[in-house]
Amino acid sequence: MLNDFTIYFFQIFQDLLRIPNTFQSDIVTAVIALFVVIDPIGNIPVFIALTNKLEKEEQKTVSKTAIITAAALLLLFGVAGTQILGLFGITIFSFMIAGGTLLFIIAIELLTYGEWRFVSKVKEDIGVVPIAFPLLAGPGSITAVIISYQTSGFLITFLSIIIVMTITYVILRMVNPIYKVLGNRGSMIVSRVFAVIIAAIAVEYIVEGIKNLFAT
Repeated sequence: MLNDFTIYFFQIFQDLLRIPNTFQSDIVTAVIALFVVIDPIGNIPVFIALTNKLEKEEQKTVSKTAIITAAALLLLFGVAGTQILGLFGITIFSFMIAGGTLLFIIAIELLTYGEWRFVSKVKEDIGVVPIAFPLLAGPGSITAVIISYQTSGFLITFLSIIIVMTITYVILRMVNPIYKVLGNRGSMIVSRVFAVIIAAIAVEYIVEGIKNLFAT
């Protein structure tokens, strides 16, 4: 067991030092793929709905918490996602079903109440759930980084996560100007429309997970 872990971490170290010949094309591909899956622009209305009752500084704190948590989760699952899921006997398809179910619950909450009600007294916690997971580091993005690590190695995966998370943070910090343009009613309408889209994405995750789970 100890030898297996030693070999595994040695492989990670080798991946860290390895720079592929196709570095530029690989990093562009990885960044675009992760950015499209995370879709920070599309998540803006949802972020507004989740944080519109917070003060400006609280929104900033929530954004930082969400980005740091999501980046850490993506990096962790990118490097050791297969091993972590395997440790608990979980397949990526079961993970997709679980993540899709949680996304669907979030969509229902936003459609019904216009906000995420399950928030603790520590307001920063909303940056962890549901913003960091499953909105940013959801089944789609976790699958993307696992594939990126397996095909392109640690360096490409790490840089793509850092680049996309930095862009996402900048976009989330633009929420207040966007909210001013939309107004309260406009934000409510847009957030509910996007809640339907999130529900559809959640269903896709669940259906894809079930289909592949029973096909194996």
